[in-house]
Amino acid sequence: MTTLADPVPGGRPGDLRRVAALTAGLAAKGVRGIVLAYVDTAGVGRVKTIPTARLAAAVSWGVGMSPVFDTFLAGDSIVTTDVLGSPDGDLRLYPDLDRLVALAGQPGWAWAPVDRITQEGARHPGCARTFLRRTVAGAAARHGLALKAAVEVEWTVGLGSAPAGEFVPAVSGPAYGAIRQVELSDYTADLLAAFDAQDVDVDQLHPEYAAGQFEISVGALDPVAAADRSVLVRQTVRAVAQRHGLRVSFSPAVSAEGVGNGGHLHLSCWREGRNLHAGGEGRYGMTGEAESFAAGVLARLPALTAVTAPSPASYLRLRPSQWAGVFTAWGRETREAALRVITGTAGRRDQEANIEVKPVDLAANPYLALGCVIAAGLDGLTRSLALPEEITGDPARYGPDEAAALGVRRLPQSLPDAVEEFRADQVLRNALGPVLADAVSAVRLGEATAVAGLDDDRVAAAYRWVY
Repeated sequence: MTTLADPVPGGRPGDLRRVAALTAGLAAKGVRGIVLAYVDTAGVGRVKTIPTARLAAAVSWGVGMSPVFDTFLAGDSIVTTDVLGSPDGDLRLYPDLDRLVALAGQPGWAWAPVDRITQEGARHPGCARTFLRRTVAGAAARHGLALKAAVEVEWTVGLGSAPAGEFVPAVSGPAYGAIRQVELSDYTADLLAAFDAQDVDVDQLHPEYAAGQFEISVGALDPVAAADRSVLVRQTVRAVAQRHGLRVSFSPAVSAEGVGNGGHLHLSCWREGRNLHAGGEGRYGMTGEAESFAAGVLARLPALTAVTAPSPASYLRLRPSQWAGVFTAWGRETREAALRVITGTAGRRDQEANIEVKPVDLAANPYLALGCVIAAGLDGLTRSLALPEEITGDPARYGPDEAAALGVRRLPQSLPDAVEEFRADQVLRNALGPVLADAVSAVRLGEATAVAGLDDDRVAAAYRWVY
């Protein structure tokens, strides 16, 4: 069952009928409390918790929380817009029962994402989950499209016994190395068990490039469910790590040097069960619509960076020749391109073909990131944009004239530069609406001000344990 409607006072249709059975099922698993989770504009996970016995009240009338968190910074200071950031007012958090799950890594607890509405029952214009759900619904209504998405999750594993604030890798050995897998095999086995218990289908779980770094890839879902799953995966990774005496960071840059943690987005467009990224007459089997969707994303990457790379630490990661995708370029399986076209293996292309957006990290609110990327793609589809020439190899090798001729631009290299691009992009601002768009700009500029004058090491330290 999938509930696509906005919550209303009194509860979504049918929710109350489901609560008794759900509550009994949770009680049988020893669940005493439920985490109500959302992600703020800065990309920080925020929660309220309720006793399991209060679930009926929560789905009927919501749980109160201040709207001020829409303009919180990662360090918990507050900026303002003309609408948001005051101590006044209240919102209601409504859990989505379709995503309610007992947390295998946190015995005694369950988890559910929430939508936020006003006390009067209107949708809250700052709710990122509502924004994404409406963007997906618009794709279906205007273009007949269903979308599938997945979010890669990279994290670094440190010793829980390290001095406060410091990062000491919990494992040694080469990138993708067997040594790392062996040294943390108990932890990763417990992770897989937890994901299995939570019905999260895992494609891969492996050591990554940087010291102490791992990555998990999960199956694709509709975009709202994919964003929910990204938040749930991180909750689980962190909880299981703590039980092993470990500490994890999803920050874009745990250290000032080296490869950071990404949160690459995968997207595909479908119509009537057919994947539009395969079996077409365009490049690499793409249909014309899939090419235009990809072209729309590519065209708006500089402005999208304000949403997909929202932290000062993001710009320690977005460096050339580190597979972060810092140039406006696309290519088939080109991991230095910001937009990677993935065709999948012969025999599976009708299921696996998709696009990967690489200049994304886990400081990004996944609902905002997916919603804005989809909005950019839909604009490309509406305007029948054509993909430019494909790039192979590392775009950093081009000189200025050759890069300009190919349409290859370096993405913004700072948050203020990204905000400037974002403010000039009317498509993204219109998609978000003025309240959410202004919150994005204010929070990004607030983060930039908060670290003004800090060197790279201190910027990395400031955000190391925030995400």
